[in-house]
Amino acid sequence: MDEQYNNLSTSQLLGSVPAVVAEEGKGNANSAPQANLQFFPPHQGGDKGPGYQNVPSSSEGGGPPPTNNWQGVFNVYSYTQYFNVDTDIVINRLLSSLDPRSGDFFSKIDANPDLYGLIWISTTLVFVIASLGNLATYLIGSSSWNFDVSFMSLAASTVYGYAIVVPLGFYFLLQYLGSPASVVRFWCMWGYSLFIFVLSCFLLVIPLEFLRWMIILLASGVSACFVASNLRTYVEGNDLMVVLVAAFMLQFALGLFIKVWFFT
Repeated sequence: MDEQYNNLSTSQLLGSVPAVVAEEGKGNANSAPQANLQFFPPHQGGDKGPGYQNVPSSSEGGGPPPTNNWQGVFNVYSYTQYFNVDTDIVINRLLSSLDPRSGDFFSKIDANPDLYGLIWISTTLVFVIASLGNLATYLIGSSSWNFDVSFMSLAASTVYGYAIVVPLGFYFLLQYLGSPASVVRFWCMWGYSLFIFVLSCFLLVIPLEFLRWMIILLASGVSACFVASNLRTYVEGNDLMVVLVAAFMLQFALGLFIKVWFFT
């Protein structure tokens, strides 16, 4: 009896499960295909047909290509990267501009140069010069208050013109002489160099001419040394000392112009 059951085929038994025979190559045929990463949004074309964009292989640099925020000269979004600073960063750079000996300002802004300081400090200096210049004229001996509107237009043309044109001129000069200059870093550095003039204008209101001259000479010297010491990193190894002297004299002359024209 037992032998009869043993001789029965397992496929003829009710409820029996046929054995699964692993065939070589079957598993590979039924295996899930490799995932193919794609970019969104898709574009027309590519080796996978319309609507797909392949991720570049490691031989092409590895990973997605870096994003470029530049969208054209006349597109405002192209300049947002130069205003990506917070209060702590701005305060740290303002304090650094008051130290004429360090000469490490470019190393601090290397990863993130900004134009916020250039615009904000220049605009503040324009209004401070125009308003406090009129106040100083009144305190020095004017019989009646008279706001000279020409101070505003002259201060704006002087400060904005200097903050934009002078760094641009040194950028082209150093590029011509073979130095790897950066116009954005120059604008950033020169913009923060004007901060000490904002502070000194409040002291120039004091109606003592001798004290006014001492204040503006000190502020001009600090600002000029700050510019020259940081610009030195672009002329090291080259006989370009005349470039540092020119930058020093221009910055010092700006301070003297503010004193002579607005706080006489």
